[in-house]
Amino acid sequence: MYVVKSPLPDADLKTVAEALQGALVDLVDLSLVAKQVHWNVIGPRFRSIHLQLDDVVDTARLHSDTVAERAATLGVSPDGRAVTVANTSGIGETAAGWIQDKDAVGMLVTALGAVISRMRERVESTADADPVSQDIFIGITADLEKHHWMFQAENG
Repeated sequence: MYVVKSPLPDADLKTVAEALQGALVDLVDLSLVAKQVHWNVIGPRFRSIHLQLDDVVDTARLHSDTVAERAATLGVSPDGRAVTVANTSGIGETAAGWIQDKDAVGMLVTALGAVISRMRERVESTADADPVSQDIFIGITADLEKHHWMFQAENG
């Protein structure tokens, strides 16, 4: 069986592999949280928030694929299994049932904030180990911060 070999030194690869795996898990969970809220949001702002949530889902899914493929490129097997996501995500549990629009916005602000915080840690941890992966984390962080801003503005 062919195994992809990374050009990175082992210590750097370990740092980058942990950062990529953590990012993958957070992004997969963010897409699930946003979709769960998307299906259950109710209230006067239903339509605008419903559509805005799909934007977050699209962003999270796009970036999760980029992160997983970067891991594979470096010879690290990405793990996006449900059990791994459930056990290692940095996002708290999402409430079941209908969610008022104001609460839905608050949930996304919190979830995005958690992922952004962890993403910024990854930006720092990969600076010397792998600037290519760091650049990916910087782009992801910028996109998530834009969503974070927009959701914060929803509840003023």
